[in-house]
Amino acid sequence: MHAHAGDHGRMLSTLLAFLGACTLIAASPGPSTVLIIKESLRSRRSGFLTVLGNETGVFVWGLVAAFGLTALLAASELAYDVMRIVGAVVLVVFGVQTLWQARRADGQPEGMDEAVGKSGWASYRGGLLLNLANPKAAIFAMSFLPQFVPEGAPHLPTMVGLAALWAVFEIGYYGLYVWFVGRMKAVLSRAGVRRRLEQVSGGVLLLLGARLALES
Repeated sequence: MHAHAGDHGRMLSTLLAFLGACTLIAASPGPSTVLIIKESLRSRRSGFLTVLGNETGVFVWGLVAAFGLTALLAASELAYDVMRIVGAVVLVVFGVQTLWQARRADGQPEGMDEAVGKSGWASYRGGLLLNLANPKAAIFAMSFLPQFVPEGAPHLPTMVGLAALWAVFEIGYYGLYVWFVGRMKAVLSRAGVRRRLEQVSGGVLLLLGARLALES
């Protein structure tokens, strides 16, 4: 009985540590954060669908890690380099698109580009693509998830469960960003502020893409 209680205590502390680590990961800004905020400026729906796309990617990488495929990516320099270049290209394309939208919004009356808003599917796809094109997400899932598999627990189901928990947790976390941007929208949607934010987002995505491409 005591051993059983001890197991539960261990599991709870492992889960708390896991959620703490998830919070730190989500809080360190990366390309996904930039994209989520940018899409949330468009509409809450776009923002939330971008989050769902991103977290689908997180879960996919979790599954890949659980099945050990990311070990292959980590071991093979060529596979990693190919992923890196693809990731860099995706980031640069997103960055250029964002800068182009900022330019296009320049000549439009406020609120005009809202009507030209992308479909929800495009937002979802953008979040998913950006996450899947990030080799760091794969390596990270590989190094991160196994640390939280309790001793004696079945490895595969536990890692799949943790990956699902990670994705659901981040949906909640990034959902707060979407909500916050929605609340701030009156200020953030002013044509000048909006354009400046688009320019910064585009610039950041370009820089992240360049950094990924130049990494050796």
